[in-house]
Amino acid sequence: MEKMEEENGKLEETQLSPAGSICGFTSLHHLLKASLQPHLYQEVSRLLLGLNCGRPLGNIALPESAKALSLKHGFDLQAYCFSADKEQLRESRIVRVGLIQNSIAIQTTAPFSEQRRSIFEKLKPIIDAAGASGVNILCLQEAWTMPFAFCTREKRWCEFAEPVDGESTQFLQDFAQKYNMVIVSPILERDVKHGETIWNTAVIIGNNGNIIGKHRKNHIPRVGDFNESTYYMEGNTGHPVFETAYGKIAINICYGRHHPLNWLAFGLNGAEIVFNPSATVGELSEPMWPIEARNAAIANSYFVASINRVGTEIFPNAFTSGDEKPQHADFGHFYGSSHISAPDASCTQSLSRYQDGLLISDMDLNLCRQLKDKWGFRMTARYEMYTELLERYIRSDFEPQVVSDPLLNKKPS
Repeated sequence: MEKMEEENGKLEETQLSPAGSICGFTSLHHLLKASLQPHLYQEVSRLLLGLNCGRPLGNIALPESAKALSLKHGFDLQAYCFSADKEQLRESRIVRVGLIQNSIAIQTTAPFSEQRRSIFEKLKPIIDAAGASGVNILCLQEAWTMPFAFCTREKRWCEFAEPVDGESTQFLQDFAQKYNMVIVSPILERDVKHGETIWNTAVIIGNNGNIIGKHRKNHIPRVGDFNESTYYMEGNTGHPVFETAYGKIAINICYGRHHPLNWLAFGLNGAEIVFNPSATVGELSEPMWPIEARNAAIANSYFVASINRVGTEIFPNAFTSGDEKPQHADFGHFYGSSHISAPDASCTQSLSRYQDGLLISDMDLNLCRQLKDKWGFRMTARYEMYTELLERYIRSDFEPQVVSDPLLNKKPS
């Protein structure tokens, strides 16, 4: 699917492009690499991906067992390494992080129990590949146990909601213990102690199989098909940072990535890695996808791990989006492209735009402090000035600080 030939100075596809590909390629980076001469690709890659400690990201050698699982089950497998400068008074703090992106396994018309079970079965070999590769912290995509059915506004999909200690958590606890791995599991939560209320929640499972805590999605979209408040409202857990055996992590679920103050709050609470499990489609957000997380990593001096599901999910009943377009039965193409951004503005290549995938990255958490020292963003942030502005802004008698040109509305003499 990625074989190309040069003819009359133009690159021509030799096969039909798979759905969701970019001109037959799994990602933009693969397209550029095949289309540009090596020295040009190197320079373009420097501009698109940045440099980590003055050099391109290196690759990690993975065990043959992980590669075999990737080939057998057809998922994209990539691995990179973020470095930090060697320090005299601190040892390196290298953590291996894994991200899983996946499509649903069977049609949305199948019984719900079979849909969930089939996703569990699909993820087993990918989680095993992460475990075999020595991943310390693994994060799955938003609402990974189900189709992203919130676009339909049909309430029957609420059946996928489960308690924090429900079936999916129990499924992952075994892997956490087996591989000594922290797992972030974003689910549709049913709060049985508070009136069966539903939340969009990430459960943090410790490397001993224990439940460390949970975080509920702070910002809920109301954009076309993304009117998720039909099912759940804004979360009530604040901006918790979870201190794990491998570092301090936080979870900024999906739409929260559009809110700079959301990113900031996790940083103020001491996060070293912020995961952004998402479900977003190409027409709506793809130009924003490689920018927002990378900017957050730079501005807040932490690593950002961005995960997006893949595939096009077809639902039994057509629905409209309030945009004057005809009704349709799918949400659009979830474009995957999961990647990791570092505080020094470097980032990994993206996973496939249409394949399941596992992205693995070593990261030296010392880089977070090193970039804080370099840029001094915390020292120069002027939080007291913005606090005063926000305190005035939330009052009903707020007046914007606007200085008008005194001649603006003056009639010429």
